[in-house]
Amino acid sequence: MMQRSKSPGPFVPEVDVTRSTEGLLAWAEDAPQNRRQTLNKKAKLVLEDGTVCEGYSFGSGSSRSGEVVFNTGMVGYPEALTDPSYRGQILVLTYPLIGNYGVPSMEERDDFDLPKYFESDQVQIAGLVVATYSEDHSHWASSGSLGAWLEASGVPAIHGVDTRRLTKNIRESGALLGWLLVGDESPMINRSLKFEDPNQRHLVAEVSTKKVTKYVRSKSQRTDNHNHNITPGRRRIIVAFDCGMKYNIIRYLVSVHDVELYVVPHDYDLETNIDNIPPYDGIFCSNGPGDPARCEATIQTLKKLITQQDIPIFGICLGHQLLALAAGAKSYKMKYGNRGMNQPCVDLRTTRCYMTSQNHGYAIDDTTLPCEWRPLFVNANDHSNEGIIHTSKPFFSVQFHPEAAGGPIDTAFLFDSFARLVHGAPPQLTLLDPSIYRTDRASLKRVLLLGSGGLSIGQAGEFDYSGSQAIKALKEEGLQVILINPNIATVQTSRDDDNPGQFLNPHAQNWGGACADHVYLLPVTADWVRRVLDKEKDIDGIIVSMGGQTALNVGVELWKSGDLQKRGVRVLGTKIDAIIATEDRQIFSNTLKQINERLAESYSANSVDQALEAARKIGYPVLVRAAFTLGGLGSGFAENEDELQELATSALSHAGGNDGAQILIDKDLRGWKEVEYEVVRDVRDNCITVCNMENFDPLGVHTGDSIVVAPSQTLTNREYFKLRATALKVVRHLGIIGECNIQYALNPKSEDACIIEVNARLSRSSALASKATGFPLAYVATKLSLGHDLVSIRNSVTQTTTACFEPSLDYCVVKVPRWDMRKFQRVSTRLGSAMKSVGEVMAIGRSFEEAIQKAVRMVNPNLPGLEGFAASGNEFDNNDDDHLSGAQSSSGISIQGLEQRLKQPNDQRLFAVQLAFEKGYSIDKVHELTKIDRWFLAKLRRIARLRVAVETRFAQQVTENHNTLMRSSVGSGGISASIEALGYDAMRKLKQAGFSDAQIASYARCTEARVRRARLALGVKPAVKQIDTLGGEVPARTNYLYMTYHGDEADVVQSERAVIVLGCGAYCIGSSVEFDWSAVSCVRQCRASGYRAIVVNCNPETVSTDYDVSDRLYFEELSLERVLDIYEQESAWGLVVSVGGQIPNNLAKPLHDCGVHILGTSPQDIERAEDRHKFSAMLDEIGVDQPPWRELQSTADAISFAERVGYPVLVRPSFVLSGAAMNVASSAAELTSFLNEASDVSPDHPVVVSKFIQNAKEIEFDAVASDGHILNYAISEHVENAGVHSGDATLVLPAQKLYVQTQKQVKRIASKIAKHLRISGPFNIQLMARENDVKVIECNLRASRSFPFLSKTLNCNFISLATRVMLGVPARPYSISMMEIDYVCVKAPMFSFTRLRGADPILGVEMASTGEVACLGVDVYGAYLKALESTGMQLPSSSDKKAGKKFFLSISNAHDHAELAKKIAVDLGFHIVASPGTAKALISLGIPNVQSILSSTQEETALSSPRARPAWADATIAQLEQGNIAFVINIPSSAKLSSFCDDQESVTNGYLVRRAAIDFGVGLILNEKSAHLFVEALVRSLNDPVLRTTPFHVDEFYSGAYHDYNQL
Repeated sequence: MMQRSKSPGPFVPEVDVTRSTEGLLAWAEDAPQNRRQTLNKKAKLVLEDGTVCEGYSFGSGSSRSGEVVFNTGMVGYPEALTDPSYRGQILVLTYPLIGNYGVPSMEERDDFDLPKYFESDQVQIAGLVVATYSEDHSHWASSGSLGAWLEASGVPAIHGVDTRRLTKNIRESGALLGWLLVGDESPMINRSLKFEDPNQRHLVAEVSTKKVTKYVRSKSQRTDNHNHNITPGRRRIIVAFDCGMKYNIIRYLVSVHDVELYVVPHDYDLETNIDNIPPYDGIFCSNGPGDPARCEATIQTLKKLITQQDIPIFGICLGHQLLALAAGAKSYKMKYGNRGMNQPCVDLRTTRCYMTSQNHGYAIDDTTLPCEWRPLFVNANDHSNEGIIHTSKPFFSVQFHPEAAGGPIDTAFLFDSFARLVHGAPPQLTLLDPSIYRTDRASLKRVLLLGSGGLSIGQAGEFDYSGSQAIKALKEEGLQVILINPNIATVQTSRDDDNPGQFLNPHAQNWGGACADHVYLLPVTADWVRRVLDKEKDIDGIIVSMGGQTALNVGVELWKSGDLQKRGVRVLGTKIDAIIATEDRQIFSNTLKQINERLAESYSANSVDQALEAARKIGYPVLVRAAFTLGGLGSGFAENEDELQELATSALSHAGGNDGAQILIDKDLRGWKEVEYEVVRDVRDNCITVCNMENFDPLGVHTGDSIVVAPSQTLTNREYFKLRATALKVVRHLGIIGECNIQYALNPKSEDACIIEVNARLSRSSALASKATGFPLAYVATKLSLGHDLVSIRNSVTQTTTACFEPSLDYCVVKVPRWDMRKFQRVSTRLGSAMKSVGEVMAIGRSFEEAIQKAVRMVNPNLPGLEGFAASGNEFDNNDDDHLSGAQSSSGISIQGLEQRLKQPNDQRLFAVQLAFEKGYSIDKVHELTKIDRWFLAKLRRIARLRVAVETRFAQQVTENHNTLMRSSVGSGGISASIEALGYDAMRKLKQAGFSDAQIASYARCTEARVRRARLALGVKPAVKQIDTLGGEVPARTNYLYMTYHGDEADVVQSERAVIVLGCGAYCIGSSVEFDWSAVSCVRQCRASGYRAIVVNCNPETVSTDYDVSDRLYFEELSLERVLDIYEQESAWGLVVSVGGQIPNNLAKPLHDCGVHILGTSPQDIERAEDRHKFSAMLDEIGVDQPPWRELQSTADAISFAERVGYPVLVRPSFVLSGAAMNVASSAAELTSFLNEASDVSPDHPVVVSKFIQNAKEIEFDAVASDGHILNYAISEHVENAGVHSGDATLVLPAQKLYVQTQKQVKRIASKIAKHLRISGPFNIQLMARENDVKVIECNLRASRSFPFLSKTLNCNFISLATRVMLGVPARPYSISMMEIDYVCVKAPMFSFTRLRGADPILGVEMASTGEVACLGVDVYGAYLKALESTGMQLPSSSDKKAGKKFFLSISNAHDHAELAKKIAVDLGFHIVASPGTAKALISLGIPNVQSILSSTQEETALSSPRARPAWADATIAQLEQGNIAFVINIPSSAKLSSFCDDQESVTNGYLVRRAAIDFGVGLILNEKSAHLFVEALVRSLNDPVLRTTPFHVDEFYSGAYHDYNQL
């Protein structure tokens, strides 16, 4: 049950309870004493158009005027603020989180006595405007806060401004004049303010040097990094006209190119040369501020130089404009200028496009250039001139900054070009790369796309998204697409027949999205791919980079074997050699050495002995990883040789287990920062980084299990672009075409960094990066694989700019993983190098606090926000390696236990950190324990202090109310605080920090509804903001949205005829990609029916969060508060809750109570089905049979009921997904334990106990009804008997072993239920049958997991039909005749036990699978084998038999399974080894070729010694490790399973063998029904091998064409 923890003791004495609300909140900010007065001052930005932006000061107390401009860079504010080109300007930074890494010392100097980290010796801007400012800063080079630096520099600054609104205003109106007014110096607005245009001043004269200064590199500075292509000899002399020259230009010219540089004033007269500068070899004209026309003296000097001499001249930025004016061209003032770090500029000599840093408000009109001058660069977005060059003389200039600082240094080669000219070398011949005419597209007609298969830990729904994007890109090119993917639940395996438009208008737009031409629901293995290639014959190309590691490994195998080459199939995109170079550690290390880049110290090993030798070289601890695996499979940290031996053995098995298997032994870098870049490269060598991300957790936690923040928050400009430059260098050297991911370890105490790995494919991070930035990586990568270049592809968000750009974010993204480890016994919740999370969410906000609190609620909708353990309901569990002991704190958690949880990463560490701050821990103490960066910790501490402040204020109010008022009826019988008394400012501050209405309600002891009413009455509402990829610089054409309280206005207006569809939220066990398929199908039907479809979802792995799937996408929480916000913002007509799984379904009644129009089945009827008590009572009322049941009144009552009906009994909580806390109890002790667990999971809803019927067949009934009348339905059967959760069961459709009478009973029961609940929409009923006696288990009034399975099996989209019902448009049932369907589809569960070390793979009534696959076959046997193979299960083969491998059997009641053993031994011809008891039984039955796993001597020893109980398990494990066993069948008795549940720490022979089979990658079956089906299927496959290995695509099954092969 969710409880609030007590107010943390250590904070209370510090809080003055007599303070006002404002005082308490100011206390929560915890600003330094000397800065508190400055930070509390109100400030305003007033624009000449009358716009007023209010906020708070954090700089100087003086007021200043200037020209208001914006910069879209995400790093580099120290460099930008000291850039002389910003002289006289009030700078708006579009990235909202500023001040994070503080400011380095101006006193630290470089080798030329220049400030090392700055671009001039003072702050140049007139004022600074930001959205959110961080006084807390964290970086090893920081000497103070940004605000303190600005205050000391006399520069005003304001935060709390809606900078996106301001940017859009400047974008539309052009650069505006403004005043930044601080505190009491705010004069009357508009009437008395005089706006001064700094461009009317001679700004260059203000910033230019007043004397000549010589810069030269000393001998000690000389290194080997200078240009080796220049002519040796005397040092060349360059004269640089300082028009506001950035210091990094000096560093480039002198340090890198070893010239003697004379920096002169802007108006220096070279003819008189009063300073006697020696004869010079070149002229440089620098950047600077203002109107170039004011620099008349410089223009005249340049004019003389270009007409009288041929000395090389190079100009940058303003220097470019001055050179052009000197040549006779004209300049003009741009609307708002180009200021940022991602301006794409095309070199007109080569058509290469480069990312450039720019800061200018004027440009050159290149149509006015004299004939001897030509444009050199052009802006790929606005097509403005970016450079000029003389046709015959060594004069050229560029508008951008090749030296950057801040920004990318991609064009630093221009300094090389200038240096060569200065040294007298002729201009280099620059030609187009002929590869631009050698595209793969021209000769391609048919492309094979490999999917990833079933969802598992490490390889989840992100590959459905990437595959769907790839299909879309390929179909746009007119190519035929053949897809191999057995994941029937995905959107990418949908077909054109799913197009919902066909049901309304034959000419309707194709709302169904792009679909593959042929879909093969087959295993993604090399054998099946070969068969498809041979059948399809004329496939030209194959894409292996969109299906995760599964597809990649298959591609590598096919290439190495020559199967692709001999069939003439080209690998599109990155070539296999490059893929191997990134996957093979030794090759990768050697490749990096070629370009002077390095990995962390690492060695590859092919054996345990080699691993031990590598560890001795590196020193313990070491990281062990398996090559060619995903998600850190088989990896871990070894502290000593014993641990390394165990880990290395396991890792080698996951790496292939053969002589070529490779594992990696890496140096332990835990505690370093982990940073990622997503990199894209095309065939023209255009290369960009789309997104950089920083892990919240330090190195040591797999990035899939880490909280990830985009963009990075604590990297400086130097670090950011150093890592970026390395990424581009590596990707180019490897020859990547398309997209890849590069991961770094960064020393938190220096700029030292090393590469961890490169993934030469679309990765998990790729989907996150795509959604975080709005850049569709998979779509673009597919286009690039066909030979397109980035420049020609359009930015799909703006639709007017090029895709050759690097997104500028004006928000912060936080990804938080979702774990389900507590579903598994024996699984440690510790996090390390092996990934364990099953899903993730992505939150968007304009402050870190807002985003992280959103993310916490997204991961677990039961949480109101980020609070310590007790408040979050996340108590410490005892299911872990570490023992929590010691003195207990007031909240019931030991100090030692808390600090252990802080030290050791685990799935609850975020809440442990928060609890520590609530207990008064300092930032330094928590950092010492966790190594999490102090900046992140400061933000979490601020959340904790805000909580304390508001709780203190509310507690004070309650005390006052208690003394003056009667007891209030609001809340849970107690007195509540006055929400309204918080006031606008305080309420807004809390909301901006991410606090939910539910959180505030818990602090005030009132209802969430009351907080909402008070908040809206105060006028505190969230603003809708767009994701536009360019920081507001260019209008967005798509509606990719989020909500924030850091905003004053919405970016969009209300929709018309809008229907909101709630998505599924984070993938977890029980809610996966099948609900995304349902949501996408619903959205497409809504749009086809003429409604505007609005999606609300927070899962970056999904297709539904692809912004072009719907009319509007809100990447937002699936909470009551946020859905109401969106519903009211959009004035929506209706809302769909029935296609996204349990989370939306649980919101139906609360939303309905708030006046929301829920489409489909009434929320009251949904509640009647979800509430176990109400549903069971209803079944009794309408005469539908069900197992005997009783609602939990007390534990004693439940035990009495169980004793009356007889054990086992089933414990079932209400309103839960995937059977959470559902258990079968076989004893009173178990029942008591399970009842407590169910009450914790579903505290506000009934728990029902019912009789568990054994040996019953479970049946699924999925249907669509309209007003209680069933339109279409499907009946599928489970292979396993009831007792295995339906999500873990093997489903067969059409049902093969159901009596006709049973099916009729099922239909009658379903009709009764549908009519009584007045169902309109999708629903699912689960039933059990034994000897034609049918009973109902449960009913879900929503789409179930099996809807995509039955829709694709029957070729009828049930969700499209259900959506038409819910919309009230004509809904004609499909014509379905089950008797005419003569093929079978089998759905098999996908488990991730290999990832969950120690988990027992035994299945029960609580779901454990992470995904599913399904295959079609001519009969159930062929379909079942293909489905098992699709899950990754290793099936026994004839080669295994020839090699002498055996079946291992350990079966309870072996006498009942003699036929099974006989088929294995006789029909299949395998020898059997068995546990002693099983062997004895089978031998006694005369089954041939059976032997015990133990020798007779070993059996005697085992029987005589109780301590030798696991002996036969040890012998079996040894055989498994040696590769002598081909398959394991282990069928435990229910009694043994019950005793195992009674003592969860017990270790049985069966458990050890099951776990070993998983660890060594050997096929394993644990269910008797499944075992019999499996063996029979193997026997039949031997009799009909050709038909069972012939690939058929789904259309061949639908049309019956596969019969032709059958006849052949």
